[in-house]
Amino acid sequence: MPEITPSRYVVNAGWDDVPHLDEQTKRELLAGTQPYLREARSKGTPSVGEGAIYPIPWEEVSCAPFQIPNFWRKAYGLDVGWNKTAAIWLAEDPNTNALFAYAEYYRGQQLPTVHASAIKARGSWIKGAIDPASRGRSQDEGKKLLTQYRAAGLTVKTANNAVDFGIQTVWEMLETGRLKFFSTLTNTADEYRLYRRQRKQSDFSDTVEIVKKKDHLMDAGRYVVVEFQNIAVVKPQIEHEQLGGGFTAVDKRAGY
Repeated sequence: MPEITPSRYVVNAGWDDVPHLDEQTKRELLAGTQPYLREARSKGTPSVGEGAIYPIPWEEVSCAPFQIPNFWRKAYGLDVGWNKTAAIWLAEDPNTNALFAYAEYYRGQQLPTVHASAIKARGSWIKGAIDPASRGRSQDEGKKLLTQYRAAGLTVKTANNAVDFGIQTVWEMLETGRLKFFSTLTNTADEYRLYRRQRKQSDFSDTVEIVKKKDHLMDAGRYVVVEFQNIAVVKPQIEHEQLGGGFTAVDKRAGY
């Protein structure tokens, strides 16, 4: 037991020091732990991690686009702000429960009505999860933005904005192959590659924080992944189009 002072000692304890954990359980725990936390949790080694938040190459978490069937449930996440407003749409494969990010919206310096119109064009029936603060400088300002988006016709609920929980949830889905992005989502790809933690040092502290630049789609994706089971819906029958005297269930924009 290393001595710090005559009255203080430091003890490092990891999973190998816990007799009731077998090797299979350790592997499962490690797979569900973000890389920057693995040394600390498995070996008890104090660390301050930095670097990529999702250190899996984009090529491994993306896939070629395909037409989304109409019976798949859908939802979107929305991160709003004056400089950039972003939305990302997910669809769920009911056979595997895997989620596919199939569309994105990325635009800045426009009124909420303009953003809402573009989002509704993807399907006004699709429900969304939005940042509770809605990028406002205060909670009150955020509530006003939320009211404006709802008044513009969006059906959105405030998302669980527990950052670490959301990142952990997304990470577990990426690690297990249950979350994929269409390779055509170029803005999402750019943000994914840049999404990182950065060390901040001062005379009084040594911390690691998420770099809050170009992370709008990452935030929107976190909101919708966490809230998906609460808001996802299938396209209603009343939205079907009438063609040639009959009805079709084809959503021409569903897959892109």
